[in-house]
Amino acid sequence: MNGLLIKLKKELEFRNYSKESINSYLYAVGKYLDYSKKFGINENSAKDYLRNLLNKNNPSTVSLASSAIQFFFKEILKQDIYFNKPKKNKSLPDILTINELKKLIEITTNIKHKTIIKLIYGTGIRVSEIINLKKSDIDLEENLIKICLGKGKKDRFVKLPDSIKNELNNLVNLSNSKYLFESQRGGKLTTSTIQKILSNSAKKAGIRKRVYPHLLRHSFATHLLEKGTDLRIIQKLLGHSSIKTTQIYTQISQASIKNIKSPLDNL
Repeated sequence: MNGLLIKLKKELEFRNYSKESINSYLYAVGKYLDYSKKFGINENSAKDYLRNLLNKNNPSTVSLASSAIQFFFKEILKQDIYFNKPKKNKSLPDILTINELKKLIEITTNIKHKTIIKLIYGTGIRVSEIINLKKSDIDLEENLIKICLGKGKKDRFVKLPDSIKNELNNLVNLSNSKYLFESQRGGKLTTSTIQKILSNSAKKAGIRKRVYPHLLRHSFATHLLEKGTDLRIIQKLLGHSSIKTTQIYTQISQASIKNIKSPLDNL
């Protein structure tokens, strides 16, 4: 690994960045350093690199690269530079309907896979959080699940869905393993494994939308909002630091639009 990247990695670890963030920063800065071999490591080459990147990528991807490169210049090279981050596209994430979720769950015959799908949708937890769930995090008496050091290095609790209490009880008492969901080789599952589980089940269920773990999280939050759950409660369940992040679900929800009666219908 490039000496500069090693310094960057150590600095990020010292600041207690998550493993995912460290990998993202290292990847973004590594790509820039490859580019800089022709043009040198300086503010102009960094800005040119980000402009070229914007022509090929989503603004959110470029925004992350911008933050990583800016951090690299400031903390490793000790140079203060600033980039105007690209305006993000205001596209709304898709969600699954109740019928689609029922199909997804019913078509999944593997008990463990079915429980994973139910748990992600039933609690709204992130895929990174579900793979790190330990049996000791499941409180069957209080019907709570403790999410230890989720995104932002924060602990929180979510409600354990009553409908999967028996499945979770069986998993907790199944073996002496530490993690709630383990791979066949032992140890925790990977993110890619859960993505494949969802993708395969969605294909069998005939769902044309791209189904991935975070889509179930979006569906969980939107369906709670449509049932009248307070936005602050949803924020707490999802582990959002800012209510602004949670407010996107007020735009995704179509309940208020569906309840409007068109003036055409009064003619």
